[in-house]
Amino acid sequence: MTYASEVVQWIREHFSKPEMLASIFWICVKILIIYLAARLCIKIADKMIAHMMTARENSPLKFDARRTNTIGRLVHNLISYTVNLICILLILGQVGVNLGPLLAGAGVLGLAIGFGAQSLVKDVITGFFIIFEDQFGVGDVIQIDQFKGTVEEIGIRVTRIKSWTGEVHIIPNGNIKQVTNFSTYNSLAVVDVAVSYESDIDRATEVLKETVKSVHENTDNIVKAPEVLGVQMIGNSELKIRIIAECKPNTHADVARLMNAEIKKQLDASGIEIPYPKVVTFVKSEKAGAD
Repeated sequence: MTYASEVVQWIREHFSKPEMLASIFWICVKILIIYLAARLCIKIADKMIAHMMTARENSPLKFDARRTNTIGRLVHNLISYTVNLICILLILGQVGVNLGPLLAGAGVLGLAIGFGAQSLVKDVITGFFIIFEDQFGVGDVIQIDQFKGTVEEIGIRVTRIKSWTGEVHIIPNGNIKQVTNFSTYNSLAVVDVAVSYESDIDRATEVLKETVKSVHENTDNIVKAPEVLGVQMIGNSELKIRIIAECKPNTHADVARLMNAEIKKQLDASGIEIPYPKVVTFVKSEKAGAD
C-alpha cells in the first residue's frame, strides 16, 4: 500500500465517524461565529469613531479636517489590529493549537522589544496624544523648551518646527514636556509711548487715540478698537502712556511696529516732544580781579 493510499484510508476511517463530523461541524460554526463577531465589533467601533469625528467637526471650536481624519484612521487601525489579533488567537484555539507557548513566546518577545525600544514607544504614544488632543497643528507658532518657530510637520515619532531665522528643529515627541501655542487665541499688542514732562498729557492722549483708531481702520490684524489706557509710569525724564490692541493670533509684533511708526509721525506732526537724553552745561562766571 502506497503512502497516498494510507492517507486516503486514514481520512476515510476518521471522517466517516459521526462524532468526528459533528465535532468538525461545530468547530466550523464556532470559527464562523468568532469571525462574524470580530467583524461586528470592528463595524460598531467604526460607527462610534465616525460619530465622535462628526461631533468634533460640529464643535464650536474649529479643528483641522485633515487632522480629524488622521485621528479617525489611527483609532480605526488600533481597534482593527487588536480585534483581528484576538480573533486569530481564538480561531487557533478552536483548531487545537496550544496557545500557552505561543502567548508566552509573544510575551517574551514583546518584553524584549519594550526594553530595547522604550524611547521609540514613548515617542509614538506621545505623538498619538498630541494629534488626538489637538495640542498644536501645522502652521501654528509654538515654543518647546528653548525652541520657538512654526510647525512644519507633526509625525507619530517627531515634530519639526522652523524658527524665524530659518533653522529647522527636529524634536522627538517623547521629549516634549511643555508646549506654548501662540496661534490658538488672539494676542495682545502692548505699546508704551514716552512723552516729555513739558507736553500736554490731554493733548497727547487725544492724538494717540486718533492715531490708533486710524491704524485699526487700515489693518485687518487688529480685531477690535485699541485702547489708550493712560499714564502707565512716571520716569526720570518722561511719562509713559500705555496702549493695548487685541490682534489676531501671533500678529502682535507686526501691529506694535506699525503703531510705533504711525505714533511717531503723528506726534511729530502735532508738535508733541518725544524725550531723549539731553546734556545741559552751566558755566559759572567769576569776577576777574579782587576788590
